[in-house]
Amino acid sequence: MASYDLVVIGTGPGGYVCAIRAAQLGMKVAVVEKNATLGGTCLNVGCMPSKALLHASEMFEEAGHSFVKMGVNVSAPKLDLPAMMNFKQQGIDGNVKGVEFLMKKNKIDVISGKGKILGTGKVEVAGKDGKTQLVETKNIVIATGSDIARLKGIEIDEKRIVSSTGALSLDKVPGKLLIIGAGVIGLELGSVWHRLGAQVTVVEFLDRILPGMDGEIARQFQRILEKQGFSFKLGAKVTAVDSTGKTLVAQVEPAAGGAAEKIEADVVLVCIGRVPYTDGLGLKEAGVALDNRGRVQTDAHFATSMKGVYAIGDVIAGPMLAHKAEDEGVAVAEILAGQAGHVNYDVIPGVVYTTPEVSSVGKTEEELKQAGVAYTTGKFPFTANGRSKVNQTTDGFVKILADAKTDRVLGVHIIGIEAGEMIHEAAVLMEFGGSAEDLARTCHAHPTRSEAVKEAALAVGKRAIHM
Repeated sequence: MASYDLVVIGTGPGGYVCAIRAAQLGMKVAVVEKNATLGGTCLNVGCMPSKALLHASEMFEEAGHSFVKMGVNVSAPKLDLPAMMNFKQQGIDGNVKGVEFLMKKNKIDVISGKGKILGTGKVEVAGKDGKTQLVETKNIVIATGSDIARLKGIEIDEKRIVSSTGALSLDKVPGKLLIIGAGVIGLELGSVWHRLGAQVTVVEFLDRILPGMDGEIARQFQRILEKQGFSFKLGAKVTAVDSTGKTLVAQVEPAAGGAAEKIEADVVLVCIGRVPYTDGLGLKEAGVALDNRGRVQTDAHFATSMKGVYAIGDVIAGPMLAHKAEDEGVAVAEILAGQAGHVNYDVIPGVVYTTPEVSSVGKTEEELKQAGVAYTTGKFPFTANGRSKVNQTTDGFVKILADAKTDRVLGVHIIGIEAGEMIHEAAVLMEFGGSAEDLARTCHAHPTRSEAVKEAALAVGKRAIHM
């Protein structure tokens, strides 16, 4: 029977990163993975494949609409969907092989099968062949991630009524796509299929899109998406989907109650969020406590209620983001090695990979108001940014929120091309407790879109130069 210093259950971004950091720190490590490939949801059916399709569909749209105004004349692009799906698959394979290589390089054992915690230091792994093996270890990290949240009474078949997984592998472009949920995943996948020719309608229970994001950003972004051709039904819920006919018929009611309307669709995408994945882990029997939302309860050091068992990522509280899981994986490995691993939850960026992108880090205006924090705002539109003007990509703006007393930057929110890349200078600044003044006085290369970040910081002190 094999014995380890650490066994990590799950090889998504949290799990495999945790395993690598622990191995770097001299531990004997094994990972347990129930799927045929490593990398979890993110690499196989989430972040990575969706970015491949977002990129490919954006190129398709550019070729069809934007090339001509730049003096590039090409014939109308033709969609070869199987080839686009192959492009996506090549990306997945490359990333998965990369993780396999990192496991070998760091001498981490990969145990195939479904892990179950039998008690402190004991993990049972059930293989596909039905055989089980017992693995002994000093410590266990639960990194099992999350699963799609389901809607009562609406059966996902991954053909016509799909989750994000099915929406990444449709075999033809739906004429009409109905999306339930106006969060990040719905808007990204909606963008893919809209660019490829689908008519997209998004139904959202709340009276706004992108719950949790800064309200002003969400409102402006909704206007941009509507201009692109999205239609939104906010403050509404889908109560049933009739799949007996040739097309699907969804019943949509106002969230507050009232008369229902019927919406026809070829495909319905259900993406109302994700839930912690704890099935078959034996947590209840082993005595690992869960909170009221089914998440594994942990203390400030990621320890669960059971000695020697820790948890990270989507399966615990906090934003369900791959990079949050990675940082927690590193932190817990360092804690196990006797170091001071920690995660700064005030500086975790989030990105929506649409066109334009939306990114944010730190607090929203709503959160600052609720906490009673006095703040100043600096805003700068891309219409006034030189690089954006010459490239004719002027949608969006940068908004910086700073403490009214100390000028410390508390939140940064961006809509614009490459907003996801631009947010990181704000993250670094905030990690060092920097002020808007610090950012404003940092020389930025000209002409770049990032100058809009500097100008927004200048605008906090009411001294933006270019507007």
